Amino acid sequence: MSTIVLVNVSGPDRAGITRSVTEILGRYGVRVLDIGQAVIHNHLSLGLLIQIPPESESAPVLKDLLFRTHEMGLQLKFTPISEDDYELWVNAQGKERYIITALSRSITAEQIHQLTTIISENGLNIQGITRLSGRFSLRHPPERPRAGVEFQVRGEPADAAAMRLAFLALAQDLGMDVSFQKDDRYRRNRRLVCFDMDSTLIQAEVIDELAREAGVGEQVVAITESAMRGEIDFNESFRRRVALLKGLSESRLDSIVERIALTEGAEELIRALKGMGLKTAILSGGFTFFGRRLQQRLGIDFLHANELVIENGVVTGEVREPIVNGQRKADLLKQIAEQEGIRLEQVIAVGDGANDLPMIGLAGLGIAFQAKPLVRKSASHAISNLGLDGILYLLGVRDRDV
Repeated sequence: MSTIVLVNVSGPDRAGITRSVTEILGRYGVRVLDIGQAVIHNHLSLGLLIQIPPESESAPVLKDLLFRTHEMGLQLKFTPISEDDYELWVNAQGKERYIITALSRSITAEQIHQLTTIISENGLNIQGITRLSGRFSLRHPPERPRAGVEFQVRGEPADAAAMRLAFLALAQDLGMDVSFQKDDRYRRNRRLVCFDMDSTLIQAEVIDELAREAGVGEQVVAITESAMRGEIDFNESFRRRVALLKGLSESRLDSIVERIALTEGAEELIRALKGMGLKTAILSGGFTFFGRRLQQRLGIDFLHANELVIENGVVTGEVREPIVNGQRKADLLKQIAEQEGIRLEQVIAVGDGANDLPMIGLAGLGIAFQAKPLVRKSASHAISNLGLDGILYLLGVRDRDV
């Protein structure tokens, strides 16, 4: 009868350890049922689940392994596994797999403790932990540090809605965003990313900037904030705001374009997405005059936004129909996906306002970015503590890959 043994090797890492261990096992015709390895600060943890065939005694195999690892300055541990326990382990592979991604400026023990407490309380079991972010110097820390850690878990959450609210509390209380996704083929095969523009790709609401130029800033800001909170209809609020811009000179639009900054991580994210072959789109309730400049600067594939009516070099206070509102954004997302032969599960939507919720809810991965509380609670995923390039961590992309 064959013997199943879990072998754990640990100690200082160096080249050739796995080769040496498997050389011994190979002499005895051992079968490797599972294997995993992690190295943290040059310290190795190597695990192998092995099956020693009936014709080989386990004692000589383990003795030779013990001698070899001792010569290499490593620690060795054996754990016999019964066939019943092995079959239970095999049958567990049918359980649902999920990915929990933690994002922060830096990771603390308290953050990990609180996160893993929530994971445990929901009956999920951690199968693996992977650091996605790169190493950084303590002597010369980066100007905008960021950290991403991915937890691979199995099981079904006891209360998914309550768990998500607990994750949102972590973002607010401890500065750590947490994403919970099913680990399926679509997570690793996104093909289209649709962005809101104002307060998402750029650090401003363009209409508010126009209003300041026109001397109606306070009136427009009040209407904007009410609309972003979902308190009044977007189309009506939009027409009211645009009407207040009547008389603004077209020549003043260029100066507004020049002074609006991109959101942290926007250029890095778009560059990485393009390098990975993903299509990108701006679906904005803002204006085409700025959207076109942004499209050219970042190399965005598609742009849909509102067009101000300008006659004789002056803003008329009107906008061309149809208005790009929340439902229009969702329709455009679906239209682009169909046009490109992309499933909705392969689409990512990113926005900050209530009018972004329809497209966020339609996409396979919908992200509320630096959003108002109402939007954060309504979206499946939220990023509040990192820049836009933190989205790459939700795709499982490591810093070293970009």
